[in-house]
Amino acid sequence: MDFIGAYSLPNVKFLLEGFLVTIEVAVLSIVFSFVLGTVLGTLRYAKIPVLSRIVAAIVDIIRNLPLLLIIFFMYIVLPQLGIKMSPFWATVVGLTLFEGAMISEIVRGGLNSVDRGQIEAARSSGLSYMQTLRHIILPQALRRMVPPLVSQFISLLKDTSLAVIISLPELMHNVQILQGHSPNYVIPALIFAAALYFIVNYILSIIARRLEAKTL
Repeated sequence: MDFIGAYSLPNVKFLLEGFLVTIEVAVLSIVFSFVLGTVLGTLRYAKIPVLSRIVAAIVDIIRNLPLLLIIFFMYIVLPQLGIKMSPFWATVVGLTLFEGAMISEIVRGGLNSVDRGQIEAARSSGLSYMQTLRHIILPQALRRMVPPLVSQFISLLKDTSLAVIISLPELMHNVQILQGHSPNYVIPALIFAAALYFIVNYILSIIARRLEAKTL
């Protein structure tokens, strides 16, 4: 093991550049998957005839597929259908679809947790279904959804490492590059990568615990 060589300024900069790509993918995927998951979860909660069943079927299919398979599909299959994406966007779209399906279940569970009595009272006071959903159900449900959502986002950040298989220059990809330069760099590089993942995920886990404590 060569810690001095592995932690030289150029190598550390190279690893941090990879981690920046990891963060960029994670942030975009979090935003897009939250929007997608909220829409899908709300559609399932609304129990719209036919549409809700179609959405439920799509969500169940995506949730039961390996994330790696979805990323492969975006990067390898779609170009054969005329839709070509870079490794970056193939990863973002794959993560968005997979995590969006997961988040939709969190959203649906949060909406279902709101007391039906409040909904009936809102409707009897003259509010429409959409007004009740917007002003009564969603604000309460969102507070209850925050802890599991943060936990899901932590999983999403870790799942970005799967993009190494399609050569996205994220953190684990750059670790492999350093390994190619010298086998003595691999363990120090992995320790450095583990520390970066741990720091970010630990901060998110602390946030999740504090938010959960506030909702109890």
